[in-house]
Amino acid sequence: MDECGLRHCYPPTFALYKTRSEVRSRLSFQPKHMTFNDLGLTEALLKAVADKGYETPSPIQEKAIPRVLEGKDVLASAQTGTGKTAGFAIPMIQLLCKEPPKNKRVIRALVLTPTRELAAQVLEDIVTYSKYTDLRSMVIFGGVNQNPQVNKLRAGIDILVATPGRLMDLQNQGFISLEHIEFLVLDEADRMLDMGFLRDIKRIMSKMPLRRQNLLFSATFSREIRALANGILTNPVTVEATPENTTAELVNQLIYRCDAKRKTELITKLIWDGNWHQVLVFTRTKHGANRLAEKLNKAKITAAAIHGNKSQGARTRALAGFKSKEISVLVATDIAARGLDIPLLPYVINFELPNVPEDYVHRIGRTGRAGASGQAISLVSADEAEYVRGIEKLLGMRLESEVIEGFEPTKGPVEGGKKRVQGRGRNDNRGRNTNSNSQSNSRNRNGGGNGGNRNFRRKPRNNSGSGNRD
Repeated sequence: MDECGLRHCYPPTFALYKTRSEVRSRLSFQPKHMTFNDLGLTEALLKAVADKGYETPSPIQEKAIPRVLEGKDVLASAQTGTGKTAGFAIPMIQLLCKEPPKNKRVIRALVLTPTRELAAQVLEDIVTYSKYTDLRSMVIFGGVNQNPQVNKLRAGIDILVATPGRLMDLQNQGFISLEHIEFLVLDEADRMLDMGFLRDIKRIMSKMPLRRQNLLFSATFSREIRALANGILTNPVTVEATPENTTAELVNQLIYRCDAKRKTELITKLIWDGNWHQVLVFTRTKHGANRLAEKLNKAKITAAAIHGNKSQGARTRALAGFKSKEISVLVATDIAARGLDIPLLPYVINFELPNVPEDYVHRIGRTGRAGASGQAISLVSADEAEYVRGIEKLLGMRLESEVIEGFEPTKGPVEGGKKRVQGRGRNDNRGRNTNSNSQSNSRNRNGGGNGGNRNFRRKPRNNSGSGNRD
């Protein structure tokens, strides 16, 4: 035993340390967390990252950035909200800065995204990371006048973020040349395949040089994605930060089983009783999104719908109002399941479950981002039981299920209401508000209510447009 009496208190390894403080220091040693300084980034990028408040890279950034800087083709997968954009944008910017822009700027990097909202978000991030460099970037997508985009293209840019439809349109008109592309990034590649962009991607690639660095980022590694990667990437490095199709650990998932006809009434009750703000709600159809937004507004809950039939201006205003909290509820179709970056979004509600289980993962991935907790609620009627089983099979877990008193699921008429009078025609009792059953009948016809004395009126179906192509 030495003078400090340590030899018998600690394993032989610590016999070399003469004082208690040295032993404590040894015991408290922890592996150093990697920082952005350890990734070999330039001062300009480190400064931009610091301005964003980032201290340590996320797992996908830690794994992908060094590989991209090495000049490797990368096939990367990570769940939504884990920082995939920085994983390809930061190293791409650094490599582009190695060669100063020529007098006549040409497009040297192309980032393809499936939706307009995602394209706009990616550009915003690229501009943030490159603000201390001499690089110029822009975004192009459909649904807006092309002339401002053409004028900016003529001025010369280095990085182009685009949706496939508008890119091919401007390329066919001779406004875009891809002959000098050094980097091709496919962001949310699985969603692009789902939306039928494979043929467009192949046509776009045929206009590029064969020698280039390719980066494919996806939320999943499906069989189709791997087939696409085999045709694009050369000796790729595979980077996977999280298991495929997992949901964020900080997202609390809950199912409320209820009658299909009372979903609107239930979602209104949940929002009012919980005093919820910034709630992202998903429906299956565009008309369903419009109808639900109308009913929520009539229940004195500020809401807006966002989907493919909306003009780009309307989509931009709705998203901006939601981010600024002027709008409490954003009702969306799956076009918004990817690309929406709402910091600290607390609530996601599946008003209707998606037909494809993977879309459930992308929907609820809008909350629980960047280390924040989130709540994902699904309103499930009897006819959606099969969708629940598919989601649980994909996740490998059972989802917690509850029933709120008064909203129990039924196969017959809405609980608490009365059966309709047999033989009553569609136009019978029109305009009669004295009938004691008028309120419950109105709720049955319109698919919900707000639980008070206000009835939701049916508005004309919105037939403006049948969809669009970005």
